[in-house]
Amino acid sequence: MSQHKSVPSVTVNYACNGSSKKSNEHGMRVMQERAYNKRGEQYLLIKSPPASGKSRALMFIALDKVHNQDLKQAIIVVPEKSIGSSFHDEPLSQFGFWADWKVEPKWNLCNAPGEDGGKVNSVKAFLDGDDYMLVCTHATFRFAVDRFGVGVFDDRLIAVDEFHHVSANPDNKLGAHLGEFISRSKVHIVAMTGSYFRGDAEAVLAPEDEANFETITYTYYEQLNGYEYLKTLDIGYYFYSGSYADDILSVLNPDEKTIIHIPNVNSRESTKDKHKEVEHIIEELGDWQGTDPDTGFHLVKSPRGNRLRIADLVDDDPTRRDKVSSALKRPEEKGNRDHVDIIIALGMAKEGFDWIWCEHALTVGYRSSLTEIVQIIGRTTRDAKGKTHARFTNLIAEPDATEDAVTDAINDTLKAIAASLLMEQVLAPKFNFVPKKPGSGPIEGYDYGEGGYDPKGTNVGVNEETGQFQIEISGLAEPKSKDAQRICEEDLTEVVTAFIQDKAALERGLFDEETVPEELTQLRMGKIVKDKYPELDEEDQEAVRQHAIAALNITQKAKELANAVDEGEKTGNTALIDGVRKFTMDVRDLDIDLIDRINPFGEAYAILAKAMNEESLKQVAAVIAAKRVSLTLDEARELAKRALKFKQERGRLPALNSPDPWEQRMAEGIAFLQKKTMEASNG
Repeated sequence: MSQHKSVPSVTVNYACNGSSKKSNEHGMRVMQERAYNKRGEQYLLIKSPPASGKSRALMFIALDKVHNQDLKQAIIVVPEKSIGSSFHDEPLSQFGFWADWKVEPKWNLCNAPGEDGGKVNSVKAFLDGDDYMLVCTHATFRFAVDRFGVGVFDDRLIAVDEFHHVSANPDNKLGAHLGEFISRSKVHIVAMTGSYFRGDAEAVLAPEDEANFETITYTYYEQLNGYEYLKTLDIGYYFYSGSYADDILSVLNPDEKTIIHIPNVNSRESTKDKHKEVEHIIEELGDWQGTDPDTGFHLVKSPRGNRLRIADLVDDDPTRRDKVSSALKRPEEKGNRDHVDIIIALGMAKEGFDWIWCEHALTVGYRSSLTEIVQIIGRTTRDAKGKTHARFTNLIAEPDATEDAVTDAINDTLKAIAASLLMEQVLAPKFNFVPKKPGSGPIEGYDYGEGGYDPKGTNVGVNEETGQFQIEISGLAEPKSKDAQRICEEDLTEVVTAFIQDKAALERGLFDEETVPEELTQLRMGKIVKDKYPELDEEDQEAVRQHAIAALNITQKAKELANAVDEGEKTGNTALIDGVRKFTMDVRDLDIDLIDRINPFGEAYAILAKAMNEESLKQVAAVIAAKRVSLTLDEARELAKRALKFKQERGRLPALNSPDPWEQRMAEGIAFLQKKTMEASNG
């Protein structure tokens, strides 16, 4: 058996205060009540993790829309038929609400036979009838709008579940239709998602359309902090050489309830024979004892003597696969922890798949979509009695410099690291950054530590109930416009996503020892903000840049401090949140210049160095170093702008012989431009 590895990139601990599972007098949990309080808005965007109760939140809102807000009907649109089951009848009045949720069987088109295109007439029949609720797939809805136009949906609620499937790209039909609905302004829209960003980095909505939405945000940290049982969540990536099936037990614990997603057959991690991969995994787990005639699960006797029940969703035989899939969905088995032990899948068991006992999501191979990664992790973040720990592992093939596709392999490695960094931001508490001013004071509801609020220093306040941190930063620029304020309050993860997906920033931050941190935090992040939000003026762009880099770097420094506590231990059982407190408390005079001087990828490299073979690490660094380019004209111009700001603050231009690397770099930018100007004047 392989030696077990454990090098998690981040471990987040939660308080288990039970708050996210408590209901008010109307039967609403925290997120549902928050959303319902905004029910009068025409356009609502609910950003909330898996298992937080988005489906029921929509039921409350939809019932109010059609009974109290004069809307004729509600149409609930889901990405695939299986998710339609989330909107089956619910006796909400038993828990204190004033009405029950009911969908007539003929109007849940996810249960109807036939293809999406053939269900369009049913949508029209519903629109012409007197019933209130219809459930259909995204595809059925698109076909209906194509055939009947947007006007027939006037005075109705359009609710789009798993909203991240929408895109502002003109080729995305659902996104185009929503743009038409918003332009016409005759419908109400509720959009719901647990992973708002898209892996392809395309905007979900055009900025002018998104500005119409009232956003309800319920964070991962807030959700998990309010659970009863789940205390820790690990996010880790691991490298292997050879066949992953030979090395899988080094990261797979058969005693944990696990979903294994094997690699796409077109990926370099795949052996190109998915069925043999499944067979190999089963062989590694123990002795095959046959299949259960009732469920179709494989029965395997492990080396320890216990029997494992393994569900194979990779099987191409539709009869066998459907039998296994149906067995996994049995309502009577939902509370039975022993119903199944391991699920092996390829494209299934991701979005909308509800297995509350899942403790480990093991994904083999790089996944290009950040949305997909969030959805996979969401399979583990259900609260269940006795389930105290969950983890996500990305098992990645170690780059081999002898491969023809070594560049592609390195790119996959970098993207996997980027995904891990992003998940750290998604799982962290919400940071509210405020500038430290002479008149600054404590905010009610925030705990400032043993000594209380210090009017002379920069302070960190923690609201345990909401899981929010308020962090004072000296010299922090404040957003002025409403759009910039919204971005700083709601969309910093979007900015960080764009930054960590920037290959040049990742490569230089991880492997170029000559890179000055400000080149990443000021130049690269500055360019990304300008490209992403060209409608903002320079002051607001700088404010967004500072807030985004503060969110990223404070999380990274906190992780570094948290990991240092457990140096030498095999398991990184550390608290990211404690690290946030430690970093911000240790640096009593926290200012934006200090934050800008932190390499955002420094701690990621430290973890990578532990996880990857030393020789492979050197080879990766060499490949990236060979691509290094000198200063570009755009970078020199941006450096010159920063140099002018330096002059305004210091009364002099940056010096080439300065001991400060960033001052040297700004001076080099000026010299580069002067040289180019001279060359141009000389012809």
